[in-house]
Order: sequence, then C-alpha cells, then structure tokens
Amino acid sequence: MITVLFFARYKEELQTDRLQLPWQDGWQTVGDIRTHLTQRGEAWTVLEDSTLMCALNEEMCSLDSPVQSGDEVVFFPLVTGG
Repeated sequence: MITVLFFARYKEELQTDRLQLPWQDGWQTVGDIRTHLTQRGEAWTVLEDSTLMCALNEEMCSLDSPVQSGDEVVFFPLVTGG
C-alpha cells in the first residue's frame, strides 16, 4: 500500500486530499506513482505540471526517488510568496 497526499491546487482540482493505492510490482520511483495517476486522465493530468514538487515520507524528494510499499508520497505545486 502507498499513501498519496495532495496539497493546495492539486487537492482542489482532484477533489481529494488522500489516496490509498495497492502496491504494484512495477513501481520503482515517485515518478512511477505520478505516471500511474496521470494515466487516469482528465483532472489527474494536473500532476504533469512542470512545477510539481514532491515529498517522500516527509522529506523533499525528486521524481527519481525510490519508493516501496508503506511509503507516503506527497504532491504539491511550487509555492511562492512575497
């Protein structure tokens, strides 16, 4: 099982803040999780955003970061302030 959380604009556009996904053997990276979700189409393509940020188990990471069953992945847009 993988827990996926969505924050800010992604949460609003997907109309959910959390998913529990059964583990799939082909998943190796955070990017694989993102690809799995974007293949759902429609609203899920928001995760193809070029400014997408991600975290793995509460640590900032890249899409190349390895994942394993039991991990928590978070997707959120780049946040700027002023």
